[in-house]
Amino acid sequence: MSDSNLKQSRRPSATRLDRWLAGFYQKPQAEVRLLIAAGRVALDGQVCLERQARVTQFSKVVVDGEVLQALQPLYLLLNKPAGVVSATKDPQHQTVIDLVDHPQASTLHIAGRLDKHSSGMVLLTNDGQWSRSLTLPESKVTKHYRVRLGNSVQSAQHRLEYQQAFIKGMHFDFEDMQVQAESLEFLSEDEVEVVLTQGRYHQIKRMFGVFRNPVIELHRFRIGDLALPSNLHTGQWKSLSEQELAAIKSPQ
Repeated sequence: MSDSNLKQSRRPSATRLDRWLAGFYQKPQAEVRLLIAAGRVALDGQVCLERQARVTQFSKVVVDGEVLQALQPLYLLLNKPAGVVSATKDPQHQTVIDLVDHPQASTLHIAGRLDKHSSGMVLLTNDGQWSRSLTLPESKVTKHYRVRLGNSVQSAQHRLEYQQAFIKGMHFDFEDMQVQAESLEFLSEDEVEVVLTQGRYHQIKRMFGVFRNPVIELHRFRIGDLALPSNLHTGQWKSLSEQELAAIKSPQ
């Protein structure tokens, strides 16, 4: 993705409010105009009833209290520790947002969660359009995980069975959906690297669960072409540069 296309995907040029909302929600303009008419949309801190109001890359757009685009877009990478929950608020547990010492931390949301017991790369942003672009099926952004298994897999034949099942795909009956991995590679008898473009609930743990093999540790170390920096220690975060943002969505 070129720098110009990257900036366009994150920071849309000035456009009408109703068109901007229709694009964000992927809904007809007539439907989002009802939100505007009902006074549910705020633009730069003021309730906006004018559907032709202009939204720029610096506008702050809020619908029903949810920030869709903030005045100063933030794109952060956090090295999440195990035991911290991927949530903006939690009354009982420390959240990924709690680890971010930034004046606009309250505007952030998570672009790709990790469960409480997993660790590694978590993207945080206040740019809803950008985070949605990462999760669209056609985006095909790869996520790379290192997994430690509870049961060792010693024979080459058994490893091949894992690889074939993961790449061919599995059906989760409860949600009636098909899941699969892009690749699976054994690093040792009990350590595996898995690459996904999907992001279903507990997908990796449930796929290994088909083999009755529990996941003991799960660590996300790469998203797209962006690897977790070796100097970003557990619990630390950093702002992403233009080059790093481009690496996340670069063609695989």
